[in-house]
Amino acid sequence: MLGVFVVFILSWLVLWIVFREHITSLGILPNLRRLREFSIGLLIMAVFCAINLLGQSYLKEVSYIRNPEYGFLESLNGIWWTLKAALFEELIFRGALLYILIKKFGIIRACMVSAVVFGIYHWFSYDMFGRGLVPMIYVFLVTGVGGWMFAYAFARTQSLYAPLGLHFGWIVVSIVVFSAGPLGNSLYIIQETDSELNGWEQLMFFLWQALVIPGLITFYLNKRYSKPQT
Repeated sequence: MLGVFVVFILSWLVLWIVFREHITSLGILPNLRRLREFSIGLLIMAVFCAINLLGQSYLKEVSYIRNPEYGFLESLNGIWWTLKAALFEELIFRGALLYILIKKFGIIRACMVSAVVFGIYHWFSYDMFGRGLVPMIYVFLVTGVGGWMFAYAFARTQSLYAPLGLHFGWIVVSIVVFSAGPLGNSLYIIQETDSELNGWEQLMFFLWQALVIPGLITFYLNKRYSKPQT
């Protein structure tokens, strides 16, 4: 939580130095519309993530089983950890710096820069160096388009709530529910298997994450937020 607090203070300082604006310019004060945007984003991405992971397990002909050692308190700790992780990254990549870029260069260019930086960041957070060029390109594309989606949600809604909901919805399902993340075995664990997706199946799920999901979210944001929000 200390990291979130430090990023919060630094963001406030940067905004004040550049524009003489307060941290509230990032749309952090809660209201009904913003809480609804958070909730909708969370639910949509939770469903998309579940489709992704359950679809892969179906094609691999394996199933998830309940982890008897993962109870209520462990679930709460996992949810809290993923919420902090999502908030930390949103404050960095969709906070003051993106706000400044949008003001200076417009929405599209600013979101593209944010996407590229977010993709590169995950080379470090996923420790991708030395794992080969193809895995690095894969991680860059998948996380980069995610970065675009979150950045575009911030730009269109003028608030951190929508991108935070989208981000949190994906990682809380993947990490806490289906154990696909740095916390290890969580609520459900997949049975041991040597089965792998074939080339076409891998391509299908890559396109699901890198094209279909961000495309649908971008389309929705364009239709829903064609006018500035207040």
